[in-house]
Amino acid sequence: MINVTIWNEYIHEKESEKVAQVYPNGIHGAIAEMLGKSGEYNIRTATLDMEECGLTDEVLNSTDVLIWWGHMKHSDVPDEIAEKVRQRVLAGMGFIPLHSAHLSKPFVKLMGTLCRSKWRENDEKERIWVIEPSHPICKNLPEYIELPMEETYGERFEIPAPDELIFISWFSGGEVFRSGCCYKRGLGKVFYFRPGHEEYPTFYRDDITQILKNAIEWAKPSEGPVPTLGHFEALENVKDKFEGQDESLKKHTYIK
Repeated sequence: MINVTIWNEYIHEKESEKVAQVYPNGIHGAIAEMLGKSGEYNIRTATLDMEECGLTDEVLNSTDVLIWWGHMKHSDVPDEIAEKVRQRVLAGMGFIPLHSAHLSKPFVKLMGTLCRSKWRENDEKERIWVIEPSHPICKNLPEYIELPMEETYGERFEIPAPDELIFISWFSGGEVFRSGCCYKRGLGKVFYFRPGHEEYPTFYRDDITQILKNAIEWAKPSEGPVPTLGHFEALENVKDKFEGQDESLKKHTYIK
């Protein structure tokens, strides 16, 4: 089974009655509930108020895919925790930042840019267009997904060009936004997914859950060979190939 850790600030749900009505068990609880229906994952949750933000070495080292929701307390995540997440991604862990997590420390570190965008809250419709239907994250999805109310994001989105762009959102105010961005970083994979404002029940939707399930499968650690890094011995005895040749040839081929 895939080991999935769902991280959430868990601030809005405790401070806003409106948000608490939508997510009484927290956004992390809603995502865990929806993903847990299939029985395909070992799921645990972690929040900002836990020791080491719930992301101890033991937790991170046993996580295959980390889902991250953050919004108002990005700066409260210690730099050392963000760096540990980055290192785990480089070592092969999948990372799925959601919504405002585009400004989270781990995502910014992995992108190397400011990751800013423009936004507004006005209960507007979002239409998420699938522009790469053959991509694994788009499996079992319709041509587009329509959310009746979501927070509006707009370009320019200050991110590196995605390795693969699979979703583009259109909002009823006229804006568009790159809402499904795939990256490879080291041995790991990153999928940024835009929807998920705390005041809307987006994470209870089956189609959004399907995207997260597809993304987990795509982002989980590869079963490929472990690469050799650092000093290594040659597979072939290259020195024997130059026996009997003059010294000038050896010098030109850097063989001592």
